[in-house]
Amino acid sequence: MTSPLDPVAAQDRRETVFADVAIIGAGPVGLMIANYLGLQGVRVVLVEKLEQIIDYPRAIGLDDEALRVFQSVGLADALLPHTTPDHWMRFVTHAGHCFASIEPRTDEFGWSRRNAFIQPLADRVLFEGLRRFPHVEVWFDHSLTSFAQDQSGITIETEDAGGERRTIRASYMVGADGGNSFVRRLLNVPFEGRTKPNQWIVVDVRNDPIGSPHVYMHCDPKRPYVSAALPHGIRRFEFMVMPGETEEELSKPQNMAALIRKVVADPEKVDYIRKRVYTHNARLASTFRVDRVLLAGDAAHIMPVWQGQGYNSGIRDASNLGWKLAMVVKGLSDSALLDTYTAERRAHARSMIHLSEVAGDIFAPTSRFGIRFRDAFVRTFNLFPAVKRYFVEMRFKPMPRYETGVVLFAERKRKHGVLARVLERSGHSAPGRLLGLMSEKRESLLGRLVYGRDPLCLSPVGRMFIQPRVRTVDGRVVRLDDVLGNRFAIVGWGSDPTFGLSPLAREIWQRLGGCFVLAKPDTQLDFHDDVPDDVIAIGDVNSRLKDWFSRVSESVVLLRPDRFVAGMCTPQQISAQIGELAERLNLQPADRQADSAAAAASAITTAAVLRDSGFAVATGA
Repeated sequence: MTSPLDPVAAQDRRETVFADVAIIGAGPVGLMIANYLGLQGVRVVLVEKLEQIIDYPRAIGLDDEALRVFQSVGLADALLPHTTPDHWMRFVTHAGHCFASIEPRTDEFGWSRRNAFIQPLADRVLFEGLRRFPHVEVWFDHSLTSFAQDQSGITIETEDAGGERRTIRASYMVGADGGNSFVRRLLNVPFEGRTKPNQWIVVDVRNDPIGSPHVYMHCDPKRPYVSAALPHGIRRFEFMVMPGETEEELSKPQNMAALIRKVVADPEKVDYIRKRVYTHNARLASTFRVDRVLLAGDAAHIMPVWQGQGYNSGIRDASNLGWKLAMVVKGLSDSALLDTYTAERRAHARSMIHLSEVAGDIFAPTSRFGIRFRDAFVRTFNLFPAVKRYFVEMRFKPMPRYETGVVLFAERKRKHGVLARVLERSGHSAPGRLLGLMSEKRESLLGRLVYGRDPLCLSPVGRMFIQPRVRTVDGRVVRLDDVLGNRFAIVGWGSDPTFGLSPLAREIWQRLGGCFVLAKPDTQLDFHDDVPDDVIAIGDVNSRLKDWFSRVSESVVLLRPDRFVAGMCTPQQISAQIGELAERLNLQPADRQADSAAAAASAITTAAVLRDSGFAVATGA
C-alpha cells in the first residue's frame, strides 16, 4: 500500500480535478456562466480548446437584456466603454433613401435597447472578471475528448496540445462550445433547421473610412450590403456573395477594392482587420438538457445575424441557467429544477430565430416577388402610423415570456383559430414568416385576431421586471438591480411585505437567500417607522414603479434572481406564494440541504489537505 505522500500516488491523483460544474467553451456564454457561478461560490473548471479567447470582431449588437446580465455579474461598468448606445438600424434603398429606421428609445430594463459593441473586448471583460474567483479555473489549449455520466456525477476527459490528458470529475457539465458543438454531437441531440442558400462576406476595418453612426442596410438589388459603425473607430461591411463567387476570389485585392468602392472613395486606404465568408444558419437543438449535461448558446441554437440576437440569446441562456445550476449544486433544489431551463429558453430561442429569418427576408429577398412584397409592405409605414411604431420602436422583438417553469400560474392549452392555422401552414414563406412574427405578440391587435384574447398575455408573470432608477436610504440613486443583487426578491408597493408572514414562509425565504423590499414614493423615503429592520426601503425616483403597479391588480411581486416575475399577489397572499414557489423550485428539505452543505465543506477540507501535500486537485463536489 502506498502512503499519501508516495510520488506515484501523487501523480495518479494529479490526473483528476474535481469541480461542481465543468464548462466546455470559453466563448461569451461559457464565460458568463462561469462569472455567475463564481459569484455564487460554485467551483468551476472552464475548458477551451483555443490558446486564448478569440481576438477578432464577431457579434456587433448588444441589447438591453444582455447589458442587464453584465450588470448582474458586476461587469457592466467595465463593458460600457466598448459600447455605443442607441445604435439605430436603418434600411436604405439602392438610391440612398432611408425607407425604414428602427429607433427604440425606451429603457424599461435600465439600459439602451440597441447598442453596438466590440465582442473581443466584451469577452475580455468577462474573462478578466473570473480573476475575482479563486474557485474558478480556466484551461486554455485543452480539448474535450469524451465524457461519461453516472448517478453521482460526470467524468470528463480532456487533452492539451502536447497530448497530456487530464480528467475532470464534476456534478454537471455545460456545453457552450459553439454551433458545431462536440458536446451536442456526442449526446446525439438533433439540431434541426435550415441553411440559407446565399453567403455573405464580412469585412472589418480599423480607422473608420466613413464615420457616420448607426447601421445601414443597403437594399441594393444587384448586391445587398451592410455598413455598421462600431466603437473605437471600427466599421463592419457585409456584402452578399453572388452565385459562382468564392471567398478566395472575393478576397483578392482587386475584387475587394471593387466591393469597398461601393461605400468608400479610396479602397487603397482601407485598414483591414479581417475578411471572412459565412453562411446564415437557423437551427435549434431538440432539448437543452440530457441528464447532467446542459447545452447553451450556439451549441443549443444558431440564428441568422440580421437582428444581432445570436450573442444576446446566448447571454439569456447563461442568465437563466446560472442561478438554477447554483441552487442545484448547493443542494438547495432537486435536479428537476434544471428541466425548466429547456422549458423556458427553447421556445424563446425559436422565436428569435424566426425574427432573424424575417429580418433577412425583408432586407435581402431571394425572389422578385419577395422584393415587391417588401417594397409594398414598407410603403404602408407612412399610411399606418401604428404599424410604423410597431417596427420603429422594435415592438416586434419577441420578449421572453415563460408560461411553464418557475412561474406561478396554471398551465393551459391555447385554441388556435382559422387564421392561426393558415399562418402556420404559410410559415415557410417570407410573407407567412412576417405575419407569423407579428401575430406571435398575442396582446397586439393582430395577435388577438389570430389567437383570441388570452388573459395571461396581459399578466406580468413570466416576463422580465422593469429596472428603474431608485433612491436608497443613504441618498444614492441607482438602478434597481444594484439594490436587489443576484437573489430572489419580494417587492411590495406602499406597504411592508413581511406583515403577517408565516414562520414557515419566512424560513423558506431565508433559505433561498431572498430579500424583502418596500417601494414607496421618493418623497416618503425619509419616513422610517413603516420599514422593519429586515426590509429594504427604496424611493421611486421617477414614478416608474408606481406606474407599473398601477397597471396590475396586485401590489406584491416575487422576482427570480434573473429578474423575471415568478408571481404576483396581494400582501395577504405572500406566505402562500412563497410555498408555491418552493414547490416550483423543487426546494430540498432543510435537513437534506444541511447534509449537502456538510459534504461540500468536507470536499473543500480534503482538497485543501491534498493541495498542501503537493497534489494538484481542485476543490469540488
